[in-house]
Amino acid sequence: MRVARILPVALVGFLALLVVEPVAAQVSLRDELISDLNMTLLYAAIPITIIVEAVLIYAVIKFRNNDDPKPTEENRRLEITWTIATAVVLLFVGVASYQVLAVEEIGNPIADEERLEPSVSQDLEGAVGPHADEEDAVEIEIEAFRYGWRASYAGGDVSTFNEIRVPTDRPVYLHIRSSDWLHMLHVPSVGIKQTAIVGEYNTVKTETYEPGSHQFYCTEYCGVGHSQMNGEFIIMEDDDYDAWIDEQLG
Repeated sequence: MRVARILPVALVGFLALLVVEPVAAQVSLRDELISDLNMTLLYAAIPITIIVEAVLIYAVIKFRNNDDPKPTEENRRLEITWTIATAVVLLFVGVASYQVLAVEEIGNPIADEERLEPSVSQDLEGAVGPHADEEDAVEIEIEAFRYGWRASYAGGDVSTFNEIRVPTDRPVYLHIRSSDWLHMLHVPSVGIKQTAIVGEYNTVKTETYEPGSHQFYCTEYCGVGHSQMNGEFIIMEDDDYDAWIDEQLG
């Protein structure tokens, strides 16, 4: 089997990539960044996979009747080549990942002097407020407890249980904490996953695009009622969210 015969295999793999169903529209900035990174790494992994599998198939067919296999002779040029190729692949993965993980919407926002004081009810470490120029930012405090979730809005004047409401097209800061145990808030379709710790806030920043309802739940086992710790993550149009807050305050 000559190398030329490997090309059809690579071509089939490439065409299969082209007909893959497009990724659905993301509902949040976090989800968009994570999905884009996954697709970037996928596009890099598929050609590598095709090449490796093609070489493997070639070797199996070529040497299938070899009754007296010999050890591979030392080939420094080949060893240097695959070492450099591996380093290039790892460097690519590292750079692509860093460009996403360094964004504060993916990693935790870092407190600095240019930020406003966070709007939270407890004097605990970890909460990070909006930037001074984010005048339309929304801050929501989320308290996890056995076995439920309490979300507080408008400085604590409005609250919901097992329901989190956020507006579209505005920076949203979720200040997450636990009152009794280790929990974890996970909203898969929005790209949010953050630990709720006793005595400390974990702030998550995001921005949503599409109105809709999404399930969230606890992914840190916390006792017999763990399976009950779920609820709705509701994304509302900006004006509808403001109207809902005014209605709750009225």
